[in-house]
Amino acid sequence: MRVYQFTEQPYFPGWEKHSGSLRVNFLNRNCDPRIAADLFHRYYDEWQLSDELGLDIMLNEHHQTATCMSSTVVVGLSVLSRITKNARLLVLGYPIGHRPDPLRVAEELSTIDVISHGRLDMGFIKGVPYEFPSSNQNPVGVMDRFWEALDFIVKAMTTHDEVFNWEGEYFNYRQVNVWPRVWQEPHPPIWSTTGSTTQAHLLGERGYVMSTLGSGYNTRPLYDAYRRGYLAKWGKAPGPDRFGYLGLVGVAKDRDEARRRGDLVAGYLRSSGIVHLPFRNPPGFLSVEDNARMLRGETPPRSYTKDRRVISMHSASVEDLIAAGILFCGTPDEVYEQIVDFCQYCGGMGNLLMMGHAGYLTPEQTADNLSLFAREVYPRLKAWQQPDADEVAAAAVAAAEKAPQHRAASVRPGDLVDATMTAN
Repeated sequence: MRVYQFTEQPYFPGWEKHSGSLRVNFLNRNCDPRIAADLFHRYYDEWQLSDELGLDIMLNEHHQTATCMSSTVVVGLSVLSRITKNARLLVLGYPIGHRPDPLRVAEELSTIDVISHGRLDMGFIKGVPYEFPSSNQNPVGVMDRFWEALDFIVKAMTTHDEVFNWEGEYFNYRQVNVWPRVWQEPHPPIWSTTGSTTQAHLLGERGYVMSTLGSGYNTRPLYDAYRRGYLAKWGKAPGPDRFGYLGLVGVAKDRDEARRRGDLVAGYLRSSGIVHLPFRNPPGFLSVEDNARMLRGETPPRSYTKDRRVISMHSASVEDLIAAGILFCGTPDEVYEQIVDFCQYCGGMGNLLMMGHAGYLTPEQTADNLSLFAREVYPRLKAWQQPDADEVAAAAVAAAEKAPQHRAASVRPGDLVDATMTAN
């Protein structure tokens, strides 16, 4: 198992100043650039510590919000590709659904791959609903735009012996010839995220690494849909390295202190949904069918415990978040057991995206959180034997053959207020 340390690089000193929204229309008057500078340096220091501890690193990108100052993720990748030595650098994600220029994306990421000596993992997402107004892009047809952008990026990175033109529905280019060429062949690993079994099946057919974000014990059906798609296309079961999961982590020697840290980290969930209502579901972002299902209340729960008790990520207690597999929290032994139990339930998982910092967690608490995990939990996770991939895939196929055929919407109205965890 690989573990990627993740923080959204929040500007938490401004969180108490909002009047109903921390995104899009939360004025930057509330940001003191001197405080922001100190926070950026702090986050880079913590990522350097992660590198020294043997952890990998994850970054993401969001726009016009105090919950995530990483609005130009290529800047963070640029810094980290130079100041870290060993960690893989996962960007999850790059919102190509509303980025206007995929050629620029291919150039940026190719350069990062070279500077880092081939340590880049590329995670692409369509983007979250409330960022389309600020990007001035049309949310109608966003997935078609996403797939064309991704296909173009792959072709641009893998074409070395000719200069080509691209004539697409959304993008048109002349004389494409990306310099420098990528370090990793044929290209850096591709990741994406989803909360939809339909998209999971498609990602399996493409063979990309799929991650789910805070989906709790609803993760297994998503993984199984991926397994069926992968098996149908490639004729073999996907290994655990094809699966990732983002979980919050609070670990301490003392159980009570661990719970305090877990509660602080859970501040990410409680703040990410604070957004002005009109930005939550722009026309066209979801299909007509999905919107109709939402209005009829025919959408499945996003997060629930192993005993199928539904919880709200935005208001759940620490204990409920632990029970749902959204937060791994406790002593090192407890955290190890919680992660292994979750992985067993999901049929195996080779990449843990660990939110080891969020919200009001202090630098001292974060450093101890990361150090304890790296030294007392991670070695045991790397040694843990994953479930047999062939047996798990066969069970996924058998379960699908027995299940009633129906199609459910991939999101619920409440899911649309979550920043990272709806990006697919």
